[in-house]
Amino acid sequence: MDKLLKYEVDQLVENALNEDLLLGDPTTDILFTEGIVAKASILAKSTGVLCGTYVASSVFNRVDPSLEIEWCLSDGDSFVGKNETSIAQISGSVSSILKAERTAINFLQHLSGIATETKAYVDAIATYKTEILDTRKTIPGLRHLQKYAVTIGGGKNHRKNLSDGILIKDNHINMAAKNGDNFKSIISKALQNSPNGLKVEIEVSNIDEVVMALDAGADIIMLDNMEPNQMKEAVVIIDGNAVTEASGGINLDNVISVAETGVDFISIGALTHSVSAVDYSLEII
Repeated sequence: MDKLLKYEVDQLVENALNEDLLLGDPTTDILFTEGIVAKASILAKSTGVLCGTYVASSVFNRVDPSLEIEWCLSDGDSFVGKNETSIAQISGSVSSILKAERTAINFLQHLSGIATETKAYVDAIATYKTEILDTRKTIPGLRHLQKYAVTIGGGKNHRKNLSDGILIKDNHINMAAKNGDNFKSIISKALQNSPNGLKVEIEVSNIDEVVMALDAGADIIMLDNMEPNQMKEAVVIIDGNAVTEASGGINLDNVISVAETGVDFISIGALTHSVSAVDYSLEII
């Protein structure tokens, strides 16, 4: 995990704990003094891919630096949670463990859910050259962590923010057309004015637009909500002269048929915007 992401994690952890411990934890404070110590286990109750160990550790250490956390698995490891697989052991003040528990588990279950879902897509098309991408459909404030989780699951990151690439979508095209630009001139303008050599990608929805995008010199052509047979035709037309990306309505039921078309990438917003959490629990031993 890079230094920037670690800095962002520190900020996220502080905000999350402030949210949960705004006025303290009277339940725990009434029942336990600081001197009572215990051991606890984080248990996986469903199958998945672990992600978020650094974030979860940061939560426990932010609440109480004296807590000791020992991870049994590392980010990227798969597990079968049928028998409640032990993921980590925490020892120290029972009061501190209980105060950190929910926030740590919340991060862990969400990030592991993204990694798990991503791996399912990556595994499904493992025999094809196509790679899985995420999108910018992320929870505000969590984007870099969510995109980190995608890489842990074996996927790759699309744009991390708007400055990370030029992507001309339908709203750009429609509004630019009202101002006198046509499909080709939109791409030409983007190519001529692209800062720092950013690649120019354009969204297309039919074969005619594929041909126009290719003729205009687009670096990446996004085949948006096209049927697999159209995608296959588009890949043949493009013939390696631009990178191809499939997007829109792709799920585990049809991802193989999309990969079979020969596209370079498949981008899937559901990896981050509607993923199911992995089921974890913390139990005091």
